Amino acid sequence: MEKFRETVAEKVAEVFGAGARLAGLDALAGDASSRRYFRATIAAPGGPSSVIVMSWSDPGLPISSEELAVFDEPPEELPFLNVHRFLKAVGVRVPALHGHWVERGLMFLEDLGDVCLWDRVREAPEAEVIRWYQKAIAELLVLQIGGNRARNDQCMAFRQTFDERLYLWEFAHFIEYGLEAGDAGNLPATERRLLDDAFGGIAGRLSRQPRVFNHRDYHSWNLMVHDGAVVVIDFQDALLAPAQYDLASLLNDRETDQVVTPAVEERLLDYYLNRLDEWGEARPVRDEFRETYLLSALQRDFKVVGRFRYLDLVKGKPGYKRYIAPTLRRIGRNLRRAPGLEHLVPVLAAHFEEIS
Repeated sequence: MEKFRETVAEKVAEVFGAGARLAGLDALAGDASSRRYFRATIAAPGGPSSVIVMSWSDPGLPISSEELAVFDEPPEELPFLNVHRFLKAVGVRVPALHGHWVERGLMFLEDLGDVCLWDRVREAPEAEVIRWYQKAIAELLVLQIGGNRARNDQCMAFRQTFDERLYLWEFAHFIEYGLEAGDAGNLPATERRLLDDAFGGIAGRLSRQPRVFNHRDYHSWNLMVHDGAVVVIDFQDALLAPAQYDLASLLNDRETDQVVTPAVEERLLDYYLNRLDEWGEARPVRDEFRETYLLSALQRDFKVVGRFRYLDLVKGKPGYKRYIAPTLRRIGRNLRRAPGLEHLVPVLAAHFEEIS
C-alpha cells in the first residue's frame, strides 16, 4: 500500500503541478469487478480538492466482463478510455478524466461525490422519484440516440453486439449458478428442457430486435447525482442491444421495486416514448415496445441471479447476495406480465420461494 501511495503522490504532482501534494488516500467500496477505487485528497492551488483513483492489477487491456471478449484481436486500447472518449464527444455527462497510466494500472477521475441515483430516490416522495428517473432517461436517450447518430467504428461498442450467443450464455449462467449450484443440484431433464426452450425463445426474440448503442449496466448505482445532474459511470461494457435493455436495467435492478412501482414504471415507459418524439425518432407501437421491455427485464434479472451467486461462490464477494431475493420476486412478477411465460412460474417457484 505504501508503494501505491507513493505512485499516486507522484502522479498528483505530475498532473496538478509541482506544488500539488497528496493529502490523503482512502479506499472506497468496490464493484463486482477486479477494479479498486480510492479518493485522493489533494492540496493543489487552483486544482480540485480530490480525485477518484481507479486502480487495476491486470497490466493488459481486458474487457471487464469475460463473456464480452468477442474481438478477433485483443483490444488495442483500454475499453473505459475508448468508450469515455466517444460518450464525451456525443454529449453524455461522464466524469472528467484527469490522467491515466495504463501500464501502471492507474487512472484519475473527477470526484462526483458519494450520492448515486438510488441514494437520491430511495426515501424520496413519488414525485421526486419520477423527476430523477426522468433525468436518467433523458441522459439515456443522449447515450442511445446521440450515440447511434454519431456511430464510429473506432468506438469498440459498435464492434460487439448483444446477440443470441450472449443471451444464451447469460441464461446458462443462471442455470449453472442460480439453480444447479444452489439447492437444486442437477435439474430434472423435463425441467431443463422446459427452461431451455423458454430461454431459447426469449434469446431468439431479443436478438431479432433493432439494436442501438447501450451502456449495458445503466442502473441506479452507476448513475451519480452531481450538481443537480445525472452523471454516467462504469460504461466500459457498452455494446449494441435493443433500446429496452438499458431502460429495463434502469427500472428493474436490485431493489428498485421499492420506489419504481408498477404505476411509476408505466409512467416512465411513456416518458421514454414521448421523448423519442422530441428527438425526431419513430415511435414504436407501445404494446410491442413494452413486451420487449419485459423480456429484457426478465433476461437481465435471470443473469443477475446467476451472476450474484457466482460472485459469492466463485469470487468470494458475498455482498451482492442480499439483492437475489428482490430480483427473484421481480422475476415472478414479470413472468406473469410477459405473454406466454406464466407457465415458468410453478417450475421456478419449486426452487425459489420468492417466485411463488
